[in-house]
Amino acid sequence: MSALGLGLIAAFAWGFHDICVRYISQKTPLLASLLVVLCAGLVFHLAVMLGEGGFHPISIEASALAVLAGAFFLLASLGLYGAFQRGPVRLVSPIIASFPILSVIWAVLRGAEVSPWQWAAVLAIVVGVSAVAYFSDDSHDSGPSKGLTILYASLSSLGYAGTFALGQMAAEMSDQLPATLVTRLTAIILLIGVIALWKLPFWPGRKALGLLGMMGLADGLALLCMVSAGSLADAQYASVAASVFGLLTIVMAWAFLGEKMTAPQWLGCAITFGGIGYLAL
Repeated sequence: MSALGLGLIAAFAWGFHDICVRYISQKTPLLASLLVVLCAGLVFHLAVMLGEGGFHPISIEASALAVLAGAFFLLASLGLYGAFQRGPVRLVSPIIASFPILSVIWAVLRGAEVSPWQWAAVLAIVVGVSAVAYFSDDSHDSGPSKGLTILYASLSSLGYAGTFALGQMAAEMSDQLPATLVTRLTAIILLIGVIALWKLPFWPGRKALGLLGMMGLADGLALLCMVSAGSLADAQYASVAASVFGLLTIVMAWAFLGEKMTAPQWLGCAITFGGIGYLAL
């Protein structure tokens, strides 16, 4: 399968995951929910490794990159959960989905060639994201103001870009399954430390476990796809394709959660994902 195909699978998985985050973050302890999701993803990943015989040793260099990817993955997850807890999907998703900009810049720094039209598409993404944020109407939202929400979403975007760049570099040096395992274990260990340091609850409640488990499976599948793309040609296009999850999340929030979209915001979304679509060509 191509890097683009793996990215599209990740997009559908994360689209489901994120719409669930928006729902469940209003009802359960945030970091406890994230811990269950990460652990459920870990169980899924171990099952995949067991089925494919993927328990292979990896080099120290690959392990170091995978550990750094885990730290970025935790940053991405904390930003995502915090942003969805505070703000509407229509504001949060396009900002998080802008991470391909950083992925393309990283690819250029590693020697990839980017045409002027591709840079124009990157600029279109920035303009589209800015439009969605600017035209977000807080007057009908009962949640907090959008400043901190935008910050959380931006940190999540940075975290995802770093996760994919470092994780794919680790996959280039070693088998992607053990590399992704190190990434996920790092994120879990760091999150346990954060919860303990802040003296927050570890238990999200029994009623939430079923949905959190499904979210973990979706998240595990998506991360596995993204890191696996590192060993394929044009790995950066996996990030571009995966960012379509934002569009899927917005549409699902509009369709199922009743979140309203203004005409300028729809235009901003169209510009954003039009630019992403061009980069994927």
